[in-house]
Amino acid sequence: MAVTLRAATAADEKNIRALIQEAGINPMNLDWERFLVAEGDGVFAGCGQLKPHGDGAVELASLAVIADRQGTGVGSMLVRALIERGPRELYLMCRSGLAPYYRRFGFEEIGPEAMPRSFKTIYRAARLAGQPGLSIMRRVGAAS
Repeated sequence: MAVTLRAATAADEKNIRALIQEAGINPMNLDWERFLVAEGDGVFAGCGQLKPHGDGAVELASLAVIADRQGTGVGSMLVRALIERGPRELYLMCRSGLAPYYRRFGFEEIGPEAMPRSFKTIYRAARLAGQPGLSIMRRVGAAS
């Protein structure tokens, strides 16, 4: 099955929300207008977004692929396309076990001292709530 990427439409909102919930990803700020959608043979296969934060940071976020398409390269296609569309400096949050996956795309784990204010707040709140295992990562690419 060939996979294509396209900008999300309002008709994708239900699928995006359902997949994010199924994947256990933070469901806040799911504005379909920021999403890129992967589909194969006209069927929704995955999604991801570039989410702006109030302090100017931009996050590669809400990356998820439907179960029967995981491991087929759909996620990698989405990550590469979002990196291409994003700013030179791009952040992400993930479970620590997923950090090696994102390192393949040039992301590196950073400590609180290197985090934008918005990420420090989320990171500290997660730790206070007893949720260790959150990695904050940054990618600094070539200037556009």
